[in-house]
Amino acid sequence: MEKQRIVILGGGESGVGAAILAQKEGFDVFLSDFGIISSQYKKKLQELNIIFEEQQHTQEEIFKAVEVIKSPGIPDTAAIIVAIKAKKIPVVSEIEFAKRYTNAKTICITGSNGKTTTTMLTYHILKSAGLNVGLAGNIGHSFAAQVATENFDWYVLEISSFMLDDMYSFKADVAVLLNITPDHLDRYDYKLGNYAASKMRITQNQGSDDVFIYCADDEETIKALRNAKIKSKMYPFSIRKKIESGAYLESNNIHININLNDPLTMSITELALQGKHNIYNSMASGIVAKVLDIRNMSIRESMGDFKNIEHRLEHVAKISGVDYINDSKATNVNSTWYALESVGADVILIMGGVDKGNDYEMLKEMVRQKVKAIICLGKDNKRIHDAFEDDVEIIVNTFSAHEAVQVAYHLAKKGNTVLLSPACASFDLFKNYEDRGNQFKAAVKEL
Repeated sequence: MEKQRIVILGGGESGVGAAILAQKEGFDVFLSDFGIISSQYKKKLQELNIIFEEQQHTQEEIFKAVEVIKSPGIPDTAAIIVAIKAKKIPVVSEIEFAKRYTNAKTICITGSNGKTTTTMLTYHILKSAGLNVGLAGNIGHSFAAQVATENFDWYVLEISSFMLDDMYSFKADVAVLLNITPDHLDRYDYKLGNYAASKMRITQNQGSDDVFIYCADDEETIKALRNAKIKSKMYPFSIRKKIESGAYLESNNIHININLNDPLTMSITELALQGKHNIYNSMASGIVAKVLDIRNMSIRESMGDFKNIEHRLEHVAKISGVDYINDSKATNVNSTWYALESVGADVILIMGGVDKGNDYEMLKEMVRQKVKAIICLGKDNKRIHDAFEDDVEIIVNTFSAHEAVQVAYHLAKKGNTVLLSPACASFDLFKNYEDRGNQFKAAVKEL
């Protein structure tokens, strides 16, 4: 019998992982990338004898597919996707494909901001408690590759809206929605409602045995919930009001009530992650842990000794009394707002890059209060100048991480903070946000 063909578009972590799993499951696999495939992934494909092409899409090969698995970075408007859909060939995400081949339970975390931190914290709590757990999605190794090669009972998955758009029969056993704020609106016809609907797909196919955890303080989430038919058990979290079943903040203590006989109370001073937004992230992770019946002592320990990921409010150095913080992962305005919220005043803010239709209005008040200078790091900084020229005295243009750090060093005085928190994508001057963060750190270390 002839093997059925699976075509994979995109030769990055998720694409190569999908290729590994598709091959293991007996499909004829063809991988196609319109860009250049990095040498590490090329090597992997060659070792497995998986046929691939780069810098082109050969339609006659692609159209032989019974199904196409696409990288989350490829928009539905891409010519090749339009052509595939015209041929009525189903297009799914790597997560959707991989879930078919595992019985592991999934904890899926989405939100415009905080999802990486919450995913990492949740994984840390579960792993420290002795669960057999994998970490995947937008982070770490591909879910499909792990399904092919590992045998976990649980997965903590960081899920983006782009992944959710291509997930249909997938179901999260535990779904977490942290917040909905304007991001990636260029992919959603510049309509926040479309983006919110995409985020709500995290609850699709859930039944009464499943769990949905969400922020009761987030306006857009509450708005989206009005039209949603949620069948799962719902646990909200809030720092503004008391929650009967879920989590809330009262006089600097987090209370998590899932099982009323065994509530968890923890002072926010004990949390490894500081700042208001991290109280939300810690609450969400804490609810997940309680749903899984992890002991209070174990949860407390894990929340107290957690180390955050690289490029997310990462303290790089203190030089001549000035703190240098790398928040390169802040690729939207909201993330930068959170970063400013969690540091002191007298900030020299390095921001800029590829603007995804940003609305800087929400940053203005925070910039007025805390920022003494903005250093633009990008090819086109006009919109940043226009947005903040009345709010800060100094706005400077720079075109490399080294130059930005040098300018910051000369502007900073003892007690100031130099914060790289770009609010923009990095693709104009850097390979990705990691490259941007690494170049910033290297430049700081040269001071």
